[in-house]
This record gives sequence, C-alpha cells and structure tokens, in this order.
Amino acid sequence: MTTTPFHRRALRIAVPTAVLTTVATALAALPAHAETIPAPRPLPQLLRTALAPVPHASAASGTGAAAAVGSYTVQDGDTLWDIARHFGTTVSTLIAVNGLTGGTVIHPGQVLQLAATAAPAAAPAPAAAAGYTVVAGDTLWSIAHAHGTTVAALYAANGLGPGAIIYPGQSIQLGGSAAPAPAPAPAAAPTPSVAPTVPTCTVTAGDTLWSIASAHGTTVAVLYTANGLGPGAIIYPGQTLRLAVPPPPPAPAPAAQPDTYTAPQVTLNADQASNAQRIIQIGRALGVPARGIVIALATAMVESGLTNHPGGDRDSVGLFQQRPSTGWGTKEQISDRDYAITAFYRGTRTTNGLLDIPNWQNRGFGEVAQAVQVSAYPGRYVLWEPQATAWLASLG
Repeated sequence: MTTTPFHRRALRIAVPTAVLTTVATALAALPAHAETIPAPRPLPQLLRTALAPVPHASAASGTGAAAAVGSYTVQDGDTLWDIARHFGTTVSTLIAVNGLTGGTVIHPGQVLQLAATAAPAAAPAPAAAAGYTVVAGDTLWSIAHAHGTTVAALYAANGLGPGAIIYPGQSIQLGGSAAPAPAPAPAAAPTPSVAPTVPTCTVTAGDTLWSIASAHGTTVAVLYTANGLGPGAIIYPGQTLRLAVPPPPPAPAPAAQPDTYTAPQVTLNADQASNAQRIIQIGRALGVPARGIVIALATAMVESGLTNHPGGDRDSVGLFQQRPSTGWGTKEQISDRDYAITAFYRGTRTTNGLLDIPNWQNRGFGEVAQAVQVSAYPGRYVLWEPQATAWLASLG
C-alpha cells in the first residue's frame, strides 16, 4: 500500500508517543530518595537507561547490582545516577568519595571509587576519672576520706604536692590512672674539689734553685717551702717545681650545735588542762585517730606551753603559734582556740594541716608535727610524746 503524506505524518507522531509512554513508566519506577534523582538528561540517554540498563562490571565486585565496593571505569553514555543505581549506592556517595560536585561532568575512561575506604576503628577513649568540686572548708584529707581514696592519690591524680593549696570551686580529680611519674633525673656527679692554681716551671739542664727563683721573681726559701725541699735537695731536668706556696684549704663549716632542749615533767594547771581537753574533743569530732591527737597535744606544748598565748616569735599567735603572714588566718581567728585547733588538724585554704600530710599515720611523730609547723626545732616534738599520750588517757 502506498503511504500518503498524511500516513507518514501519523506514523511519525505515533512513535514518539509510544516512546514517551515507556519513559513515563521508567520515571515512575525511579527511587523516591531525593539524593538519587539525576539531573534532566537528553531523551536518547534517558531512553537507554529506562529500557536497557547497562550491565557494567565493577573491578572489585564483579557484575550485577552488588554492594558498592572497589572502583568502576566510566563507559560512554554513563551518568552518576546510572552507576549509583547499578552498584547499590547513591549519587551523593559517589560525589563525596570522588571529590566531585553536583555539577561535575564525568567522561568515558574516568575511574570512580564506589565507596569510601573504611577508616580504622578508633581506640576507645580512656575512662574519665571521677571529679569533685571543692567547697568551703574542704581539705585534701577530708575529700580523700569522703571518697574512699588517699591524699597521696589526690596528689598523683592532680599533679599536686604537700604544699598545694585548694580553694572553693576548684575541680579535683578523684581517681583514674595517674600519669606515670617521670624518671628521676640522674644525680649530678659531684664536682671535684679543685686546688687553687699555683704557677709551676719545668727544670731544664743547668738550672739551679737560685737561677729558677731569680728568673721567676721568687726566693729559694719559697721554692723550698712550696716543693717540700731543703738545702741539700737535688733537682733534675724534667722535674716540675711549684713557684709559690699553695694557699691553705678553706676551713670546714662549723658543725651545727645540737639542740639541748629536754622535756620536763609537767603537771598541767587548770588552763592547760582545759586547752588539752578541747584539743582532744575537736580531734575526736573530726575523726582524728588517737595518735594524731597526741601529736596535736605535744605540738601545742612545744609551741605555747598549752596556753592560748597572745603573741610569740614574729607574728605567731595562739595555742599552736600559727602566723597570719603564712596563711593560717587573721590574728583574731588564730586567737580563737577552736579555730586554731581545727586549723592544726585540717589546715586552711593556704596551709596544710595534720590530716593533709601524706601517709602521716606511718611517718615519724616529730616528722609529722614538723610538716605542719615548719619549726626551727623539729626535734622537740617527739620528746613530749610520752606525756602527751598520758594526757590523752587521763583527760580524754
């Protein structure tokens, strides 16, 4: 049958309509995720995608819609959307792992990574040490006692030392692995004592003591003395002679005079007994063991004779002769015996008390008292230990 121009026109119209119907069907099947919808493409490319997906092969995963791994070499007509759908990934993933942008044009022969390389698992972070915020009245000892730790552990966890000062609002670490202590620095080699430099000369053939003395502006008598010689001494070529007498070595420092203080036997008067009882009462209220109370009694006897003394050495005040200038409080505060006793046991914001001394219960009696008082006579405290023990037994 002969086709008329009208028929040809009808045929030309019918073909695009059928094709567009197929395209519409394909578009309806597209994934609903916004990130996988491709930008509009020319009709021939869209037709090829909808009607015959290209079975591209991944270099790492083989053919088929497998999980996106490895890499893929772009073929003629490919789009990011085609590649993402075929390998079970998304356009945004391809863009991200290949450093592309939304408007990037891919081209045949280009190698695309299909998935990001997995990052190595991060090591688990160490557990954070528990913390505590200091409040008014706290000491390191009271914090350690309340949280089942020790003052030494608080020192290690917070990088503190025996002279450390804590203050309200400060955050204190209560535990956790303390940083390993740095290796001790090697002890410096002792500096050898160097004798003062004395001029010398070397004897040559033909020299005499007189010629040497004359040449060096000295005397034969000096040469005798400097070299341990006498009138009949013989010198010889190559011998080294001192030309001057060495100065005497420096005199050693005088030895420290021992403290000859002794602790007399004391019968406490009413005022002393009252102060001793108050030291015992406050110590027990604070939970201080008996040995700590005995140290406090002995310290007060050494410092003030167990009296609430209004003055003392420099600005020292009260039972324990505490000093305002070193942080124990104001003169008025220290003059209050309850304040002074409590400060001795627990310290202040700027001083350490007995309970702040690391491992104090296992250290020497006088050493612990001295660590609090920093006295010029540290040996005196232990001399009162026997009597202080008796006072605790009779007054406590």
